Amino acid sequence: MQIRFADTRPAGDFALVLPVAGKNRIALDSLGADRSAVEAALNRQRFEGDSGSAAELFIPAEGGVRRLLIVGTGEKGAEADAAEKLGGAISSRLLTSGEKQAVLDLGGLNYDADAVTRVALAAALRAWRYDRYRTRLKDKQKPTLRELTIVGAPAEAAGLWKQRWQPVYEGVSFTRELVTEPANIIYPETFVERVRAAIPGTGLEIEVLDGEAMRKLGMGALLGVAQGSVRDPRLLILRWNGGKEGDAPVAFVCKGVTFDTGGISIKPAAGMEAMKWDMGGAGAVAGAMIALSKRKAKANVVAICGLVENMPDGNAQRPGDVVTSMSGQTVEVINTDAEGRLVLADAITYAQRNYKPKIIVDLATLTGAILISLGHEFGGLFTNDDDLANQLLAAGQASGDKLWRQPMAEAFDKLIDSPIADMKNVGPREGGSITAAQFVHRFVENGTRWAHLDIAGMVWSDKPNTTYDKGATGFGVRIIDRFVEAAVEAR
Repeated sequence: MQIRFADTRPAGDFALVLPVAGKNRIALDSLGADRSAVEAALNRQRFEGDSGSAAELFIPAEGGVRRLLIVGTGEKGAEADAAEKLGGAISSRLLTSGEKQAVLDLGGLNYDADAVTRVALAAALRAWRYDRYRTRLKDKQKPTLRELTIVGAPAEAAGLWKQRWQPVYEGVSFTRELVTEPANIIYPETFVERVRAAIPGTGLEIEVLDGEAMRKLGMGALLGVAQGSVRDPRLLILRWNGGKEGDAPVAFVCKGVTFDTGGISIKPAAGMEAMKWDMGGAGAVAGAMIALSKRKAKANVVAICGLVENMPDGNAQRPGDVVTSMSGQTVEVINTDAEGRLVLADAITYAQRNYKPKIIVDLATLTGAILISLGHEFGGLFTNDDDLANQLLAAGQASGDKLWRQPMAEAFDKLIDSPIADMKNVGPREGGSITAAQFVHRFVENGTRWAHLDIAGMVWSDKPNTTYDKGATGFGVRIIDRFVEAAVEAR
């Protein structure tokens, strides 16, 4: 969907959207003679202007009728959350309505450029669809809304949208595409190809290691996960050099298990099809790198994506096997379905050995246990640094990709000690997401500031929300973007 800005309402056929802040209905003044009838209709619908609420009706226009969408913004309509609910409501109500163009008139309302662009971002994100494989859609199911024109915005809003937020929209869209694609389409090699096709003109540098290259580096933890699949693994490295030359980069390391059967420790059949999104961390980081590069972020950033497929096979890794990681530490593999932490282990070591980052943040759909703790409302945050925790929590709050900090302690770390190797890849059932984080932490060297985001409950949704429909959410892109802006670029 195209986002445009204008000083006045255009001519022609369009759906008119007016925001109403609680019981303050000043926006209806622009309707002229139709105002009284519209207000009476709203009263009959018990419409009170609560944030995200909406009412539709039709009014006379140029010899015909015009669809009028009234969207409530609550008493704090210009704040970020309410602004996004306004944008999301526009798309959710009008996307398949038959309307091709919508006009949002903000005249008389106190929306600054940031609030306006949050409306635009939410509208664009909520309108995202991926219908590539749907060949029998009925006409009423097909998207029709192609353009949203925003009238009455501050002059700087158009530039802010184009330079700052449209790149974020494009990054989130790319992440959703990767996460939505089935595993017979997106596997390690094609994940790389999809990224390579998306980055020309962005300034991103790309490097790819295949399985043989990783064997030479001693990446036994990652390769152990991949050995049961006919798909060769990949290590994808993306670099954005937008900061001061010579400054150590921030590294985003991610799990990219393009399909996770659980391996020999195979998962139950029911719901296994959802494991195509077990590469959600890698999808988020790839989308974030596109966003950062397109908005020309003033930061040095490197992304390390470990891409594997976890399959059962005569050559698959067995429970009880011991693998040697790139760091030299050995791991007793108790459960082959605890594979993501093995991928992260070698990817983190690679990042440290080759780039010496000042901060490492890893993103992974790592544990089912995090859903028991936080449901689908927050990603789990684990870190060895309180300042980094505060920066990421603030970035999550500002972006809408919300996090909740979880504990780490020596008592949890002891639970992954192995009697025959340096560690085992799982602890007891209790505290499963914490022991997983403790495992990853063992590969962080030299006191590097590190954070782990367990986003297993957040990359896919079975119900619609403000900025997404059912399906891939794009979670992670916006928090990375905000974190880089506030914690790196602002310094």
